[in-house]
Amino acid sequence: MIRFNIDTNSKAAVYRQLVDAVTEAVRKGSLKAGELVPSMNALADELRISKETVKRAYNILSKNGILEAKQGKGFYVADDSTKDSVSVLFLMDKFSIYKQEIVHGFHQVLTVKSEDTILLFNQDITLFEYFINENLGRYDYYIVSPHFSLDPNVQEKAMKIIKRIPNQKLIMVDRLMPGMIGNFGAAYQDFENDVAAGLEQGLRKLKTIGKLNVITLPTSLYGSLIQRKISEFCRENGIEVEFMSCAPEKVRKGDAFLVLTSQLDPGLISLVDNAKGMTVGTDYYIISYNDSPIDRVVLNGLTTISTDFNEMGREIARMVNAKTLWKKHIDFKMNKRNTF
Repeated sequence: MIRFNIDTNSKAAVYRQLVDAVTEAVRKGSLKAGELVPSMNALADELRISKETVKRAYNILSKNGILEAKQGKGFYVADDSTKDSVSVLFLMDKFSIYKQEIVHGFHQVLTVKSEDTILLFNQDITLFEYFINENLGRYDYYIVSPHFSLDPNVQEKAMKIIKRIPNQKLIMVDRLMPGMIGNFGAAYQDFENDVAAGLEQGLRKLKTIGKLNVITLPTSLYGSLIQRKISEFCRENGIEVEFMSCAPEKVRKGDAFLVLTSQLDPGLISLVDNAKGMTVGTDYYIISYNDSPIDRVVLNGLTTISTDFNEMGREIARMVNAKTLWKKHIDFKMNKRNTF
């Protein structure tokens, strides 16, 4: 029978240590669905703690869906394999139009009922940790967009926090954290390399133009990674590249622009305003990073390079439907429209 290690000298409450120990045993598979756990009396005697402490921990574990009580038999590891509905916690860094497309795609394909909760942590590792602490064990699936500062210390902390989620309940969306291993699910894009795949589909025209002006914000989370790949792509294909933080005061005939950050919607407006007298798609060209439904009508059709966020959500739903998790890189492409 499994043994739980409890440190009565720790600052952490004993009941909380027991909750975490049982949750971790279920996560690792040391305790399996349907398995009987020690009785409250037996565990209290074994750990030399009070029965009330064990009772408190077991009640929390039952509330969190980790254990279930059977009248006259004791506590068992919960088995949710026959449920006709699922509870889903979306832990999103920001709820942008792109994240809305992920959720929309998820519900387009999901074949069971779902009870959703969406929490936004704004790329704040402290807030993210709080959400995990408060909700661990309460949901069937945790869909996490792991966007945090690329500082190595923050990334290491984020990975440790995410690893607390049982593999069979964890699905990463939009990003696969480097170095993260396990049998969890993921539907993601590759922020460092995908941009080249998108630009490749417009290579002939870019070579004819000869130069690409890239507008991005210094605060862009993955800006440095993406810029490095753009520089490499342009260098390999003989295309001049210039990076700028805002639209130029004067747009010249023949200029081509790649607007990297959705935060630059005002920059897109400035770009058009500063090109008065010229026609986009004929006299100058615009490509935007990340695609949304509105881009089909902006400027009579805004060309984008993007992953398919709706398909990302659909892929997550397929995993939930199949009750099997896998990892899939979602294609990144150029959506050619009027502006390029």
